[in-house]
Amino acid sequence: MDTKKKPNPDEVLNELLVKLFKNIMEIEEKYLITPDFKDISVNDMHIIEAIGLKEPKSMSAVAKLMSVTTGTLTKSMDGLSEKGYVIRERGKKDKRIVFVSLTGKGRRAFAHHEGFHRDMISKIKDGINEQEVAILIYALAKLNDYFNSIYKE
Repeated sequence: MDTKKKPNPDEVLNELLVKLFKNIMEIEEKYLITPDFKDISVNDMHIIEAIGLKEPKSMSAVAKLMSVTTGTLTKSMDGLSEKGYVIRERGKKDKRIVFVSLTGKGRRAFAHHEGFHRDMISKIKDGINEQEVAILIYALAKLNDYFNSIYKE
């Protein structure tokens, strides 16, 4: 007689999610903070990602993308500016608006961070078919919807 108890799907999901969140944070930090980028944090990398490579963004637009106040973002932006990752410029039409863009060093950090995400997606998709990718996207979208719904409460 088989004495092994069938794993409870809820317990398995919970354990996987807890490990996944922990691993993502730890692995992303280990991968991103290399000798070239040892002077910034993972949060700084996410700010660099939010600024992006296109036209300059206003501080309020970046703060909104990061879900922080402009005041909170300003402190991080001070450090990124001092370290040569970003440039801040006042608006030409409205001097109250501050726009930020990436320097060459910031663009290299952006590319490094983007490479991490590209590798991660490639490894996740390796060995699974299109239908399984679609199911994974659906499941992750439901998880994202859940987090968005409790965040807005």
